[in-house]
Formats: sequence, structure tokens, C-alpha cells
Amino acid sequence: MKPAFVLHEHHKPRHHFDLRLEAGGVLRSWALPKGVPSDSRRNRLAVAVPDHALDHLRYEDADKSIADIGWWEDEGGTERRLLFTLHGRESSVRYALIRTDRDWLLHRTKQQPT
Repeated sequence: MKPAFVLHEHHKPRHHFDLRLEAGGVLRSWALPKGVPSDSRRNRLAVAVPDHALDHLRYEDADKSIADIGWWEDEGGTERRLLFTLHGRESSVRYALIRTDRDWLLHRTKQQPT
């Protein structure tokens, strides 16, 4: 079975998104205060937050909705960089999570799946 991902959109306390990737029986999670990057020229801050249980994959409430959901493909990486493709409802997009000294950056790669 392919590992799942979900992109949650939060409306409170401040508008932001959470990226969650299934790995090791949990959802590894990053808060994205400004959402996902729309092109390779703009990186977005990604703040690692505590892992969530897998039952959070389809969780929604009055302040949280699912912006996208599907499966993700690990395309390699190192301790400081994770390269992956999100295969969502309407498209597939390749990203890299890059570890900085304090947080992470989410980068949309120039080379995209065809």
C-alpha cells in the first residue's frame, strides 16, 4: 500500500496549512504558515510539529478542512533534505523539504512529474 498524505487547511487561530506524510505508522507533520509554494522561485517556511496518529488523515471540523489528499512517493534524500512527489486529487507535484538550522523550507522543484 502506498503511503498517504494530507494537506489540511486551518482557518483558526490564523489561516495556515499543515502537510502530513505517512511514515513509520504516524503522520509526520509540518505547519505551513503561508501554504505550499506555487512555483520553484518561492520557498515556504515549514515548521515541524508533533506527529499525528493515522486516524487524523481524514479529520475535518468547523475550522479544519482537507485541501488535498492522496499518496506520496519518496524520491530520496538525506538527513537534511527529503525529495518527494505528492500525488493528489488533481495533480502530482514534486517538492523538497530542506532542513535549515531552526526549521524547514518547502521547495517546489523545477523538474516536475509529467
